[in-house]
Amino acid sequence: MTKKNKVKTSQTRGEDIQPSVHIDITRKRFRIGDFLAEKIIKGVAFLSITIIVLIFFFVFREAFPIFNTSKEIIKPATEQAKADTQETYGAVTDGDSKVKPNEINGAVSDTSAKKDVQETYGDVTDKQENPEQNGVQKANSSAITAKSTSTYTVSAGSGTDDNQSALKTMLSKEWVPVSEKPRYGILALIIGTFKITLISLLFAAPLAILAALYTAEFANKRMKEIIKPTIELLAGFPSVVIGFFALMVLATFLQNVFHYSTRLNSFVGGIAMGIAAIPIIFTITEDALTAVPRSFNEASLALGASKWQTAFFVILPAATPGIFAAILLGIGRVFGETMIALMATGNAALMDLNPFESVRTLAATIGAEMAEVVFGDTHYNVLFLIGSLLFVFTFVLNAIAEFYVKGKLMKRIQGK
Repeated sequence: MTKKNKVKTSQTRGEDIQPSVHIDITRKRFRIGDFLAEKIIKGVAFLSITIIVLIFFFVFREAFPIFNTSKEIIKPATEQAKADTQETYGAVTDGDSKVKPNEINGAVSDTSAKKDVQETYGDVTDKQENPEQNGVQKANSSAITAKSTSTYTVSAGSGTDDNQSALKTMLSKEWVPVSEKPRYGILALIIGTFKITLISLLFAAPLAILAALYTAEFANKRMKEIIKPTIELLAGFPSVVIGFFALMVLATFLQNVFHYSTRLNSFVGGIAMGIAAIPIIFTITEDALTAVPRSFNEASLALGASKWQTAFFVILPAATPGIFAAILLGIGRVFGETMIALMATGNAALMDLNPFESVRTLAATIGAEMAEVVFGDTHYNVLFLIGSLLFVFTFVLNAIAEFYVKGKLMKRIQGK
């Protein structure tokens, strides 16, 4: 067959071939389910950020009036009048002026009239009205009306003085918020908080890291299935249960061992908070050790290192970023703990470096006093200022964990 015939034959056969359709496999098809899931996840993320910002705004808004020197305090208009007159809790129903009334915390009445007047609760169904009883009821109703319609005046001078005194005593050593001359020295609270945190980390970090190292490198599969869930179960214990255990059992045991005088102190509180922080440090450390590539282990063993040398000098340094993050999260857990600090530390604002003396933390101060303060008072604003300090510290801690761990430590581990 010649070349011309081949061309004709190929053209004849090509008449029956349909043109090919090009399909773009990279084109993304629209699915309503995927679209809704993406929008919901994005909305939840933005909602979380918004909630954090709102909490930040609320806490600092309530703490800001402490720096305002023109703060106005609302006081009753009859406050000065009450100081000049005698306070009674009922009505004066002295019917006979010759008889001296008895002064009691209740109605000031003639003793001779008590026998004739019967105390009732509700409507009086007797048709005969006692004049003296009717007078008592009218006097009581007028007293209640006067009490409910009391007016209030605004005083600016006392609020300014309270704010100035609070700012002057802020860095002092004394925390005496309820006094004729209140002192809001948060320095003792800050030192007590850091002392508790240091003691708890010295107790919890070595135990949690070594337990995680044993679980990840030395324990067999069955032992790992027992140890890991048991330690992680502690994370589900309520703080009040751990605090109650420290109050009733741990404090007595440690006092008998170390023979110190103060039963509840920073040492007991630090050990109790360390128990609460162990599950967090253990879990994150064990995950970091497990994430180390097995080639590190195999290369170390191939070079002649023993198993414990490989674990301590190869695997543990390689997991340093995860261990550092675990310790930071443990610090955040201890720093913001309230119930254990209230129940096991003695709750006394003392500036003493002795670990066997009572202390008071920032979070415990808020938990103990927030329910008793007057809304908008200087003491109220100082407590919110303490909450702001806790918020800032947690934010800085997370920032260090984010930038330092993912930055310098990761570059050092990767050899960059």
